[in-house]
Amino acid sequence: MPLTSILTPTLYERASEAVKFLQSRTKHTPLIGLVLGSGLGGFASAIQDAVVVPYNEIPHFPQSTVQGHSGKLVVGLLGETPIAVMQGRVHGYEGYSAGESTFPVRVLGLLGIKALTLTNAAGGIRHNYAQGDLVLLSDHINLTGVSPLTGPNDERLGQRFFDMTEAYSRRLRQLAHTAANENGVALQEGVYIGVPGPSFETPAEIRAFRTLGADLVGMSTVLETIAARHMGMEVLGISCVTNMAAGIQAEPLNHEEVMETGKRVEGQLAAILKTVLPEIAKLVLAGGGKA
Repeated sequence: MPLTSILTPTLYERASEAVKFLQSRTKHTPLIGLVLGSGLGGFASAIQDAVVVPYNEIPHFPQSTVQGHSGKLVVGLLGETPIAVMQGRVHGYEGYSAGESTFPVRVLGLLGIKALTLTNAAGGIRHNYAQGDLVLLSDHINLTGVSPLTGPNDERLGQRFFDMTEAYSRRLRQLAHTAANENGVALQEGVYIGVPGPSFETPAEIRAFRTLGADLVGMSTVLETIAARHMGMEVLGISCVTNMAAGIQAEPLNHEEVMETGKRVEGQLAAILKTVLPEIAKLVLAGGGKA
């Protein structure tokens, strides 16, 4: 075996080092994880008894370079629920591999997270979506061309082959619908198609995606979901339709519009999250159903 392969720490070892560092910084053992997408990072201010750790202080953690992703991990309490909140994520188009971009999910899993909520900004493909709608992900299509599981499998993280029939937990979606109704917000459901980016899609691509069965398009989330499910975490996905996809709206697409719409609906999303995340924690603690 080459000397470099012996000296290079494995994914599990790198993630474990990051976990050990985080455990030295906080007394909380988070049960629930939350990733906040573009323009949606303000929810982290609701966390009490919080420890805020910039990504650049966490061993091996990738650094976010995109506007609207502040790059901080917040660990604390949402009411009585121990939670870890990522303010921003990294993407493949920033130059990260699939394994690097999902490294934070690996760390959250080893930190003790049992259920992970992923939020994102997405383009609306379905014609009856409107800018500012919140949509639960019922499934996804991976068109990024990569997988975070390529290469040797480490059984300490998960099985080589695992089921993705319910990539986005049905029972967590039911809890989210209840939470949304309690807060006067209507949630639709849809299929998210993940693409590499960073350019927005062409109208012809959007027509093709619609034919494939996609309702939303974005540049994140699918790889995180695969990594989370590999580790046995349940996943809840929520997209904010920050813009209508190419060919549906007449105006050119731009990131500023994504940010503005995210800020506009951040309050609605926060209300849903404050209601649903403690309920998810109760469900996980009860140990009912499948992981």
